[in-house]
Amino acid sequence: MSSFLTAREVCQRLREAALGVLAFEVCETSAEAGLVAVNIEGWHLLLGFEGQRLHHCECARDGDGREGALQTWQRYGTDPVSLLSTWELAQIEKLLGERG
Repeated sequence: MSSFLTAREVCQRLREAALGVLAFEVCETSAEAGLVAVNIEGWHLLLGFEGQRLHHCECARDGDGREGALQTWQRYGTDPVSLLSTWELAQIEKLLGERG
């Protein structure tokens, strides 16, 4: 097992949240930076969300402390958000749009 989170691992967590299998909680937003912090059952993600569109996952940390970041994922050619289906992306955007 790798010491950092792969884009596929983070994408799978987002997929499960989109399907409603895992609880999705918006923790904090920074409108100026266009970033939203979310918790998906112990996983903490910082998502690039602006204009009701999810652009990318800036970074992620799982419950065991493993981390992943956009800079690393891009080195390998992708980011977790780009692996989502159109429907999954729409579901996550809907959840983010519902934040208070």
